[in-house]
Amino acid sequence: MTDKKILSPFQKFVKIESVGGLLLFMATVLALVWSNSPFSESYTALWEYNLGITTEDFELSKPLILWINDGLMAIFFFLIGLEIKREFLIGELNSPKKIGFPLVGAFGGMLVPVLCYFLLNNNPETLKGWGIPMATDIAFSLAILTTLGKRIPLSLKVFLTAFAIVDDLGAVLVIAIFYSSAIQFSLLGMALLLLALLYFLSYRGYYSKFLTISLGIVVWVLFLKAGIHPTLAGVLLAFSVPIRQRIDTPKFIDNLVAITNNIKQASVLNTPILSKEQIQEIDDLEDWTCKYQSPLQKIEHNLHDWVAYFIIPVFAFANAGVVINSSVPLEFNLVTAIVVSLVIGKSIGITSFVLFAKKIKLITIPSEISTWHILGVSFLAGIGFTMSIFIAGLAFSGDTANIDSAKVGILIGSLIAAIIGYLILKFKR
Repeated sequence: MTDKKILSPFQKFVKIESVGGLLLFMATVLALVWSNSPFSESYTALWEYNLGITTEDFELSKPLILWINDGLMAIFFFLIGLEIKREFLIGELNSPKKIGFPLVGAFGGMLVPVLCYFLLNNNPETLKGWGIPMATDIAFSLAILTTLGKRIPLSLKVFLTAFAIVDDLGAVLVIAIFYSSAIQFSLLGMALLLLALLYFLSYRGYYSKFLTISLGIVVWVLFLKAGIHPTLAGVLLAFSVPIRQRIDTPKFIDNLVAITNNIKQASVLNTPILSKEQIQEIDDLEDWTCKYQSPLQKIEHNLHDWVAYFIIPVFAFANAGVVINSSVPLEFNLVTAIVVSLVIGKSIGITSFVLFAKKIKLITIPSEISTWHILGVSFLAGIGFTMSIFIAGLAFSGDTANIDSAKVGILIGSLIAAIIGYLILKFKR
């Protein structure tokens, strides 16, 4: 019974990501069909429609696709930041023993694909896309694992989730260091001061959702104007959300019992409405419940559905539309480099690093996870979709031919990796 209670939040997470992966697939197919239909011009015109605010002293106007990639995706990165903080404090990454297995896998899964990309790329103009094959799309990969049912041990899903979180952290650092434009340090300094204020308040035990959202919007704008990709503001803002409750369980239970008794004593017979005393007790219950809940856990729980069911599918719908029969020729060397890096680079990198670390007893792998499990998951990690497309847009900003080529490579590579990984896990004895 205890194990079930402990694992149920993770199982719910896997279910959300799996359904999100299905929506992601549907959005991708719809984008490809629309962008290659006779109505393709309307697809392009929709995402290029300009929205924003313009005054004499301030301008914030962007095409709709950039509001999605810079705005909605900042919420996605905020959720990633919450997950990273939770995992490092109380989750699967909170001790050297736990972090070793996914950390070694993630390191190999980032390093070897990048090396493959450099080895296969012979065009100096496309070298800056080296960060594309680093990423793993957790929604797609977990969706495939879930279709395999009970033949997949839960510990393998935990490994994939922890691995993807470390992978996301690596991608965030790469975006921050290599894919940000010329930096205006005065604006960046103002943003960091506001973040420092939120960190200080969190350290002192004070948290206000209204203050966090208000200052978060300001920090997002400052990052945008400073030349740092604004989605990074989402990650840094997430680190300011406290994980600890303001009251402990015994105190909450004592107050819950007292409130329950007071509601019983103040009951009004034969009437559907509450007495003033009961309303007061319910208000007190809401206050105590708010104090008892972890702010980080509550926000993460509330955001997860929005990100999985809305933000990521919208991102895919806006970005996956590649015109296959375009007059602009594709850069086939770039397509090949990305496909090989995602499929071969990921699988070799993860499997070889993990098995070598196991051989020298640097890490411990759960007994129910076999070498074939690791090999199958290493191919599924080659599904780079969401983050890969995101990095491609940053790497080749304004270069339609290379962006389209990168997207084709990502789609083909992710599909091949998904099929191979599924077949290995499906027919494993």
